[in-house]
Amino acid sequence: MSHSASPLYDNNNLNAPTSPTENALIRSAHAFAPTPSLNLSDPEQMRQRLRQDFLHTFECYESLFECLNSDAAFYHKPISLRHPLIFYYGHTATFLINKLLLSKLITQRVNPHFESIFAVGVDEMSWDDLDDSHYDWPTPAEVKTYRDQVKVIVLGIIEHTPLVLPIDWQHPWWAILMGIEHERIHLETSSVLIRQHALHYVKPHPQWQPNHLSQTAPANELLSVPAGEVRLQKTHKDTIYGWDNEYGQHHSTVNAFMASRYLVSNQEYRAFVEDQGYSTAEYWETEGWQWREYSQAMYPTFWRQRQDGWYLRLMTEEVPMPWDWPVEVNYHEAKAFCNWKAQQTGQKVRLPTEDEWYRLYTVSGLNAIDLSQQANIQLNYGASSCPVNHFQHGEFFDVQGNVWQWTETPIYPFSGFVVHPIYDDFSTPTFDGRHNLIKGGSWISCGNEAQASSRYAFRRHFFQHAGFRYVVSNQELQPMVSQYESDKLVSEYLEFQYGAEYFGVANFAQRVVQLALNTLLDQPKRKALDLGCATGRASFELARSFDEVVGIDFSARFIQNGVRLAQGETLHYTIPTEGELVEYKACHLDDYGLLDIRDKVQFYQGDACNLKAIFRGYDLILAANLIDRLHHPAQFLSNIHERLNMGGVLMLTSPYTWLEEHTARSEWIGGFKKDGESLTTLDGLKLLLAPYFRLMAEPQELPFVIRETQRKFQHTLAQVTFWQRIA
Repeated sequence: MSHSASPLYDNNNLNAPTSPTENALIRSAHAFAPTPSLNLSDPEQMRQRLRQDFLHTFECYESLFECLNSDAAFYHKPISLRHPLIFYYGHTATFLINKLLLSKLITQRVNPHFESIFAVGVDEMSWDDLDDSHYDWPTPAEVKTYRDQVKVIVLGIIEHTPLVLPIDWQHPWWAILMGIEHERIHLETSSVLIRQHALHYVKPHPQWQPNHLSQTAPANELLSVPAGEVRLQKTHKDTIYGWDNEYGQHHSTVNAFMASRYLVSNQEYRAFVEDQGYSTAEYWETEGWQWREYSQAMYPTFWRQRQDGWYLRLMTEEVPMPWDWPVEVNYHEAKAFCNWKAQQTGQKVRLPTEDEWYRLYTVSGLNAIDLSQQANIQLNYGASSCPVNHFQHGEFFDVQGNVWQWTETPIYPFSGFVVHPIYDDFSTPTFDGRHNLIKGGSWISCGNEAQASSRYAFRRHFFQHAGFRYVVSNQELQPMVSQYESDKLVSEYLEFQYGAEYFGVANFAQRVVQLALNTLLDQPKRKALDLGCATGRASFELARSFDEVVGIDFSARFIQNGVRLAQGETLHYTIPTEGELVEYKACHLDDYGLLDIRDKVQFYQGDACNLKAIFRGYDLILAANLIDRLHHPAQFLSNIHERLNMGGVLMLTSPYTWLEEHTARSEWIGGFKKDGESLTTLDGLKLLLAPYFRLMAEPQELPFVIRETQRKFQHTLAQVTFWQRIA
């Protein structure tokens, strides 16, 4: 834990040479092999590889906690927002047990008490969201005994449980891979917490030695990155393990941009600090300045200022500042630097987007580079960063490795995203617009984290082994809408119109449109109006056959979902399963073959009883399950002919569920006694429509099912009638 000066970290002489005996990086004792391919054909070979990866990860994780110098260090929180380290010591083993139970690879718990208190971590919602929970934590020795028990169980499964290859997303053994990769994530996050711990709680460890290579910080420069396409696609049959947010499809066009050759070094960032960057509000985004004001930060969290100069906090020691290492900051600090840089240079400086990072990855030629030799990643080279000009990737340096790189992109799900059935809350809580993606991995990133396809995101005030590079681009940032729709009614309608079929009942919107087309036959199909369109499925289905379709609904909540689908977005929504549990669903027009006709559909908010004059001249008007929800249904029916062309068709569907909460009793057109006789809604329709319409055929019954929960559904019969305008 030395604080003595060294020529390797000379604060006064940035040109001091590196010692001849230390001009290479430390080779780590814990270096990881790349995450394994799952397409092995020999079960015994697969068992051997899984056993090797499990033990390496499990034992490396335990050795990390040997950097704590006392039992007290396990219980004192490194930061108030997170659990103490004793939680993380036990958490990864509990995670394994919980996932093995869900996959039915085991049938009983090891320690129910531990598997309760070690189950759920803390996602710091905000920098001032303190966790005051009190737990009666076990001793480190008790947790070590528990981990030993879990190790025996997992090894027993790997060595003796029947194994049928290949292992894929649905395979029970996916839980073993998930447990290994989960512990690798916590290997990194726990190392950050140890780095944030009070120095008197940690001690150097022979297997966690940092690098000591440092020279003059290079002057950064901008290099050109040509325009190009980003095409990502990963299926659940992929032969490399992935987390749920990696699967699906994504395509984008990226304009040409400039990117910094190097990650921003401590030296380059120092100019921002010395230019009063932390006390100048105009450089900071609103959220970032709120964090700065709360934290009272005046320089990066791992920097230390002393009378004899600047120092850097590493995992277990503080060393004189290596100015040519990458600065490690949160998103807010990185963004503020970019805003400052933009003001200094007059250029549009910002952080790269996720897609721009993929362009960097492509132009750097990283696909052909062996990361075990050519990047500070996977614990290949010591337990720390290294100079930003050490690992070259094409014209750039550190496109992968050294430190994670903040991006401008809040994480969002790709088209086709689904959650994994045994880990439904890995990604979905981060789809809130407040978790930004980090790319490239750090010196300790291993397994899935070291894959270019990995997608990890943290809250913008969060500290990781993360820094940044900057870009200059004229391409406008596109907002990523990723929140899950949780409005119960909207979600029910999204599932009703775009979701699964239940009990063999066909999709109602599709069936309604098919009946309409069967009735219209050779009649004109120029313009159609879908009244009460909800989230728009029938509107899109009509556009397969009509030149122009207008969808109108009274609810802006419904309409905005149709608009977003028409804009090519993927909609994400939750539907209840039981109690507070939900299922995560998604829909995109391409899933239904509707993407190519979306430009033929326009959506408007409106009242069917008081439509604007522009809505006329239609060959078909569809009012599906609408009339018994109108406040003036008779008024609607008496005037609707004005919107139709002569010979045009009005299609009505309704279960005739008259309720006074929607329609005053005096406004009902049927469903009551009149002059002592029953007046049905069909009778009322005939009376109101007779002056302008003829009933084209006998009414039909059309069933539909609306899901409320996993075990509760509404099964309803709508009556369908077709009316042709004759006057």
